[in-house]
Amino acid sequence: MNATSPPVIGIIGGGQLGRMMALEAPRISLNIRCLDANGAKSPCGLFSPGGSVEGGLKEEDKLRELAKGCDVITMEIEHVSVPALAALESLGVPVRPSSNTIRLIQDKYVQKSHFEKHGIPLGRYRDCPTVEKVMEAVEVFGLPLMLKSRKEGYDGRGNAVLRSLADVDEKFNLLYNGGKSGGVYCEGWVDFVDELAVMVVKSTKGEVKSYPTVTAIQRSSVCRVVVAPARCSRSARLLAEEVARNAISSLGEGAVGIFGVELFLTKSGDILLNEVAPRPHNTGHYTQDACAVSQFENHLRAVAGMELGDTDMCVGAAAMVNVLGEGDMSSTLKVNDLAMGMERATVHWYGKAPAKKGRKMGHINVTADSESELQGNLKKLLDAVGLTEEGGKDGGRIPKPEPLVGVIMGSDSDLPAMTSACKILDTFNIAYEVDIVSAHRTPEKMMSYARSAHQRGLQCIIAGAGGAAHLPGMVASLTPLPVIGVPIKTSTLSGVDSLYSICQMPRGIPVATVAIGNAENAGLLAVRIVGSTREGVMEKMIEYQEGLKEVVEGKSERMGEMGSKEYLKQMENKSSTVGV
Repeated sequence: MNATSPPVIGIIGGGQLGRMMALEAPRISLNIRCLDANGAKSPCGLFSPGGSVEGGLKEEDKLRELAKGCDVITMEIEHVSVPALAALESLGVPVRPSSNTIRLIQDKYVQKSHFEKHGIPLGRYRDCPTVEKVMEAVEVFGLPLMLKSRKEGYDGRGNAVLRSLADVDEKFNLLYNGGKSGGVYCEGWVDFVDELAVMVVKSTKGEVKSYPTVTAIQRSSVCRVVVAPARCSRSARLLAEEVARNAISSLGEGAVGIFGVELFLTKSGDILLNEVAPRPHNTGHYTQDACAVSQFENHLRAVAGMELGDTDMCVGAAAMVNVLGEGDMSSTLKVNDLAMGMERATVHWYGKAPAKKGRKMGHINVTADSESELQGNLKKLLDAVGLTEEGGKDGGRIPKPEPLVGVIMGSDSDLPAMTSACKILDTFNIAYEVDIVSAHRTPEKMMSYARSAHQRGLQCIIAGAGGAAHLPGMVASLTPLPVIGVPIKTSTLSGVDSLYSICQMPRGIPVATVAIGNAENAGLLAVRIVGSTREGVMEKMIEYQEGLKEVVEGKSERMGEMGSKEYLKQMENKSSTVGV
C-alpha cells in the first residue's frame, strides 16, 4: 500500500453496506472507491472520495477500472463474478475475501458440503437438481421442506417452503429459473426455538474474533429486528460463537474480512449453522452504536491488513429495527421522526429513493443499560413499523428480556408475602422470574437453579423462607450472586425463627436479610444491586427516594396545619373505612 497517502479500498457494490463502510473509513485513515450501476449517485458513491466506477458488478473491464485506483478490493455483496475476481488476483491485486472463498460461499449447496466436511453442525440437506429429486427428499425429510436456489439468493429471495406435493413443480421451477439460479437444493425442516447470528471477523494474520451472539427476528424471510445480546442461555450464546468461529476458520487463508453467520437454536439446545455471508450483514448493524468498533470498521481493518478492533459490547443491551419502504417517502420517514425523539436511539438512513414497498431504506439502533430498560423504546419502534412482539404466520416472536432478578420461595404459601418484591421490580421495570424452589423437597432443583443462575444472566436472588428457612443460605452457598433472604411470618414463631436462621450463616456464606415479611425492602435492595452498574436504574432509585421524602414532608405539613389530634382522628377514620 502507498505509505504517503491513505490506502484506497475498492468496494464492489454501492449499496447501504458499502455506504456504511465508507462512513467509517476516514476515521481509520482509509479511502473508499466503489463500483456500482449508479456510480457516484449510489448510496456508497455519495461518500467515496476515491471516486466511483459506473457499471455492472460482474463486468470484468469495470472491475479492472475499479482496481486501478485501489490497494485492496472487497465487496458488499457476494453475487459477483468469481472469474473476474480471480483475474484481478492473477494481476497481483489483493481481493479480500478471496475469489476461492466467494466461489465456495456463493453456491449454498457447496457451502453446506464444505462445512459438513469440516465438522460444523448442520441440519439435513441434499442436492435437488430435478423435481424427482425433490420428491425423493420429501420421502426422507418429510414436509414442510425448505427449497433454496443454490446461487443468487438474498433477503428471502431464492427460498420457498414446500408444504404440499401439489406445489412441487411450481416452486421448483420458480427457484430453478431456467438454470440461472445455479440449481436447487433442499434443507430438512429445522424445529428451532430461535434464529441466532454471530458476526465473525478474520484478519490477514489469521486472527479470528467474534461479536456477541444476537437474536435475529425474521418476518417473511426478511430480517426485521435484531436483539443483542441474544435472549437465550449464556451457554447457547457461547456455543453459537464457537460454532461461528470454527466455520469461518475452516474457510482457509483467503477468508479475510467480516462474515455474517446465521444459526438455529433447536429445542434440544443444539446449535446448527444455517448459512454464511462473506460481508457485513444486517444482523451486525447494531454494532455501530453498541460496540466500540463496528462490523464495518472491523471489516475495513481486516481487508486493509490492520489490527482487529474490540468486538465486545460497550452497552448492556441493544436492538436494531429495519425500516422498510412504505410506498412513499413521507410515510416511511414517520418512524425516523419518532426515533429522533428517543433517548439512546440512532437513525441510519441509506439515501435510497424511491421508498418502494418492502425496500430496505434504513435502520434504527437503540441501546440501554439492560434488556428491561431497552424494552420500552423497542416496543415503540415495533409499533411504528407495524410489528408485534408475538410474531405470527410471517415470522418468529421477539423473546422477552432475560430476567435480572430471581424471586424464589420454598412453597406457594409464601407467594402472597413475596409479591411485594415483584411489585417493586415492576415499578423499576426490572425483569424477574418467579419460581418455587424447596431446599428440602426439591434439593436437586435448588442446586441446579443456584449453580446456573449467574450463567443465565441473573444478578441477584431474593429467596423467601419460613420455618427452618434453609433456602436463602443453601442458595448462597451455591451461587456467586448476592442473595437476599426474606423471613416469612409463620404461625408458630411469627417468623422470628426464619430471621434467626437467615442471620446465623457461617463465615464465607453471606446472606442479606430484611425485616420479617418485608419483601418490599428485599425488592428495593435488589433494585439497588442491579442499579449499581446501570445509571438509568440508579436515577429511578433517586427519584423514588425523593418521592418518599415528599410523602413525609406532606404529612408533616398537614399535621402542622390540622394539629395532631385532628390528624389522628382522620387516620383512625381511614383505618375503620379500610376495615369495612
